[in-house]
Amino acid sequence: MPNTRALAVAGAAVAALGLSAPAAVAWDTPSNIVAMPNMIARGGQLTITVDGCRNGGTATSNAFSPTRLTPIHGANNTARGIALINNNARPGPYDITVICDGRRLTKPQAFTVIGGVRGGVGGGSTTGATPTDMAIGGGLVAAAVVGGGVFWMRRRAERRV
Repeated sequence: MPNTRALAVAGAAVAALGLSAPAAVAWDTPSNIVAMPNMIARGGQLTITVDGCRNGGTATSNAFSPTRLTPIHGANNTARGIALINNNARPGPYDITVICDGRRLTKPQAFTVIGGVRGGVGGGSTTGATPTDMAIGGGLVAAAVVGGGVFWMRRRAERRV
C-alpha cells in the first residue's frame, strides 16, 4: 500500500512537470523585461533583456532613444539591446516599453536614473567653490602654517638649552 501511494505521487509530479514544460518554452509574446543595472547614472549604458522576443524588437523609454533588440543566438526566444541613458534625463524611476512581433509589453519602474557627480568641481556642486568655501580653506591653511611655525620654533628652542 505505501508503495502505491509513492508511485501515484511520483506519477502526478512527473505529469505536472511534463504539462508545464511546453508552456514555458512556447513563448509567443514578450513576457519579461530585465534592465541591468537597475540603478544607473545619466550617460550610462543600460542592458535590456526580453524573454519571448523571438525576432527582436524595439525598446523605448523617456530616458533613452528607441533601442533595437536583437535575438541572442543560443538563447531560446530572448532578445537583448544596449541603451544609452540621455545626459539630460531627470533622476527617478522610468518605465520600459517593448514591441516584439507586433506585441507590446511595458514594465513600470524598470530602472532608476540617479544624479551624477561632477568630479573635480567639488562633488555635486554646480558652481564650484563659493567665497565661503575659499575663506574656510584659506583659514585652515593659515592655521596650519602658524601651527607648524610655532612647533618648529619650540623645537629649535629646546635644542639650545
